[in-house]
Amino acid sequence: MPIRQSHVSTTLKGAIARGRVAHGYLLCGPRGVGKTTLAGVLAMALNCENRGADGEPCGVCVSCERIWSGASSLDVVEIDAASNRGVDDARELRERAMYAPSGDERYKVYIVDEAHMLTREAWNALLKILEEPPPRVVFVFATTEPQKIAQSAAPVLSRLQRFDFKRIGPAEIKDRLDTVLNSESIEAEPQALATIARAADGSMRDALSLTDQVLAMGDGRVTAERVRDALGLVPEDEFLALLDLILERRAGDVFTFVGRLADAGIDFSLFLNGLADVLRAQLAILLGGDIPELPERVRGALAERSARWSAADLLRMLSAIGELEPRFRKSGQQQLLIETLLVRFALLDRTVEIEDLLRGLHGEGGESSPATPRRPAATPRPAPDLQRRSPRESAQPPTDDVPASPPRVPDERPVAPKPPSMLADVDPADTTSPSSLGTTREPLDVARLTGRWDEIVAQVRADGKRMLASALSHALPIAVTASGDITIEIDGSHEYLAPAVESGRADVVAAVRQRFPDARNVKLRQDPERAAVAPARVTDEMVRNDRLNALRRRDPILGAAIDALDLDVVE
Repeated sequence: MPIRQSHVSTTLKGAIARGRVAHGYLLCGPRGVGKTTLAGVLAMALNCENRGADGEPCGVCVSCERIWSGASSLDVVEIDAASNRGVDDARELRERAMYAPSGDERYKVYIVDEAHMLTREAWNALLKILEEPPPRVVFVFATTEPQKIAQSAAPVLSRLQRFDFKRIGPAEIKDRLDTVLNSESIEAEPQALATIARAADGSMRDALSLTDQVLAMGDGRVTAERVRDALGLVPEDEFLALLDLILERRAGDVFTFVGRLADAGIDFSLFLNGLADVLRAQLAILLGGDIPELPERVRGALAERSARWSAADLLRMLSAIGELEPRFRKSGQQQLLIETLLVRFALLDRTVEIEDLLRGLHGEGGESSPATPRRPAATPRPAPDLQRRSPRESAQPPTDDVPASPPRVPDERPVAPKPPSMLADVDPADTTSPSSLGTTREPLDVARLTGRWDEIVAQVRADGKRMLASALSHALPIAVTASGDITIEIDGSHEYLAPAVESGRADVVAAVRQRFPDARNVKLRQDPERAAVAPARVTDEMVRNDRLNALRRRDPILGAAIDALDLDVVE
């Protein structure tokens, strides 16, 4: 019986040995897994002259040899339903089935391959004979798409015994190829056979066809290099170089890498599958799993790189490949899709994880985490010498969201005088760290603040406030007053980020004051005129953007997730 289908062969041998053979069988499964072969073996077992007690055919008698070799036999008829699918063909089959087998102990077996190609009328013509079959007549239907039979001829399924075949694993295919090549006295590298087994995708017939294709390239041993050349596969070294490119965030080198693959004539579909296999293997090694079919050299290289990866990034890349694959097959711009996908992988460090996003929304300006305790942004920060103030000064409410520097009350204890250079630029209420005092400080105006804005955003991100930094990256200062009030504006397409800026104004002031000590307060202004300008024509893109903006306004957390994860509205 065919390999890896023991759940089918064991049942059929038991039925033959006990004389409980059904009149109809439906064999389902992927291509090349042994459906038609097992149907032939079943015909051999039913008509074998020296059949064993367990129902296994001898394989050497005249009947077995004729059936196995495909020679003409009165009792075994094989029909291709792809070319004989009409009602007239079904009627002819029904009339031929009425004739008895050639011997009293023999069975007439009709093997119908590609059975899903039969029309509804053809199935209706066969329905009567399947309900009341003649004695010692067996129908075997083989198909790769049983759902089509269920759609066109559901009553037939209840009159057949169904067996679902499994895909053959790479290890079983490799062992079978090794046996076949040894019988032909052909040497083969284990890695070459493993590559063929993976490319066969569970089909033994495809594995044998690929092996013939490799052998046709020349005489001698079957090597891994010859297999890659014959199948158009990408070498493992290219995938390892690509992993280094992604790890080192060299997004600009992606186009050169993909162009080199295009010049080599690489099939991008095979490349995408190979990349998914490498990322899967890297994830398994990172999590302590094992990939049996992985070459030792590649396994060692991935183990060296595992410390530089995070499981979240690998999962995100595998998910992106899975989402791209259905669209990739139908696209006429496969190289462009590959390039954009790899650029996204190389820029993963610029994305925001959902956990950090939610933590930022709830932590910045709200409840703080135990590891980094901090006050809510709405609460004024006390000066370091607050405990030495007089009661009247402590009771005075601040005039701004961030209080101005209160006057220092002389301490009753003697304090050693400080050098004038240390007292010149230090504000008693300044909450910046001592290490930031060495940063260059400049007079506050709009031009200087705009020129330093990227540095301020980087400082906020370095302080661990990634959500606030993301919001500030879409904003710019537009006005500065003599009293140190700064007005910033968020561009119209990112208005949903306003709550993050409002709740983190104290942190923005602290970052600005490291460079501009005159800063006292930050105000947010949004441009109402931008929303008032109506477009001349409403497009699908505008409707989708309006729906996304509505979701952002309804729930700031959902809005931030939409922007960070590049989500879209699905009808």
